[in-house]
Amino acid sequence: MKKNIAIIMGGYSSEFEISLNSGNVVYQSLDASKFNAYSVHIFKDKWVYVNADNEEFSIDKNDFSVTIDDQKTTFDCVFNAIHGSPGEDGYLQGYFNLINMPQTSCDMYQAAVTYNKRDCLSILKPYGIKTAEAFYLNLGDVIHEDAIIEKVGLPCFVKANKAGSSFGVTKAYKKEDLKAAIDIAFKEDDEIIIESFLDGVEVSVGVITYKGETKVLPITEIVSENDFFDYKAKYLGQSQEITPARLTPEQEEKVNSLAKKVYEVLKMKGFSRSEFIFKDGEPHLLEINTVPGMTKESILPQQAAAAGISLSELFESAIIEALR
Repeated sequence: MKKNIAIIMGGYSSEFEISLNSGNVVYQSLDASKFNAYSVHIFKDKWVYVNADNEEFSIDKNDFSVTIDDQKTTFDCVFNAIHGSPGEDGYLQGYFNLINMPQTSCDMYQAAVTYNKRDCLSILKPYGIKTAEAFYLNLGDVIHEDAIIEKVGLPCFVKANKAGSSFGVTKAYKKEDLKAAIDIAFKEDDEIIIESFLDGVEVSVGVITYKGETKVLPITEIVSENDFFDYKAKYLGQSQEITPARLTPEQEEKVNSLAKKVYEVLKMKGFSRSEFIFKDGEPHLLEINTVPGMTKESILPQQAAAAGISLSELFESAIIEALR
C-alpha cells in the first residue's frame, strides 16, 4: 500500500522561495508507484495543502491532517524541505515529535543547535573541530569596533547567527564597513557572529544516513566568482561547484573524517551539509545545514549524483529512514 507523504515547504524566513523550489523537486522526484505525494505550504498566516490546480486546503494542526471533499487524509511521513525557520531550527521537529509523526530531518535539539552557528561551534570545539576566531553581538549591545578588530582582524565576515543562504552576510574590509555590515545582519536576526577571514579552499561535505548507514558523499569545491559564496554565487550561477573537489588525498581524508565526526558527535539524522575552509592545510568548520537545498542544481543532489544516487533514491531513502 502506497504511503502518504507530506512534503513541507515555504517557511517563515527569507529562504522561503528557495524552499518552495526544493519542495517541488522532491514532489516531482518521488516514485509515484510507492508514494502519494502532497505539497504542503507552511507560512506564518497559513498551513495549506496545495493540489495540482493550485487549490488550497487548510491543514488541521491538531494532527497534521487535511480534509478534502469531506474526506480526511492523514500522512505516514513528512518530508522536510523547509530551509530556515520553522523547519530547520527545531520548531517543527518538536511539533512532529509531539504528534508522533515521522519526519525526514534531524531531531529537535540537533536542529536548534546547528541552526545557531555560535552555539554549534561552541559545542564542537572541545572535540578538536577547528573554527575561525569569532566575536558575538546581541541586538542592543554596545558596539566596540576596535575590540572586534582586535579579536578577529580585517577583513572579517559579519553574519546573522541564525539564517541561511547567505542572507545577512557581509565581508567587511575596514573599520568603517563594520557598522553597515552589523545593521544588515541585525535585519535577519537579533544575534550576530563576526568571524575572521579564512583564506583557503572552501568545500562542502554532504553527510547523510543512507540505507541505514552514515555515508559521506563526494566533496564539492566552491569557487565563487564573487568576493565570497554569497546568495548570487549560490543561486544565480555566479560560482563554480566542482564535484569531486580538487583536494589531495590527505586533505580529502581529513575533511571526510571531520564531517563524519561532526555528524556523529551531534547525533544527527537525515541530510546534512557541512561547510569547511582549509587554512594551513587544516579544515576549519564554518557551519552545518540540516535541510540543505534539494534542487537539481543544489550541492547535495550534485554530490549524490556523483555517488551514483539518483534524486528518487535519495529522497526515498530519507523517507524509509524516517519510517524506520
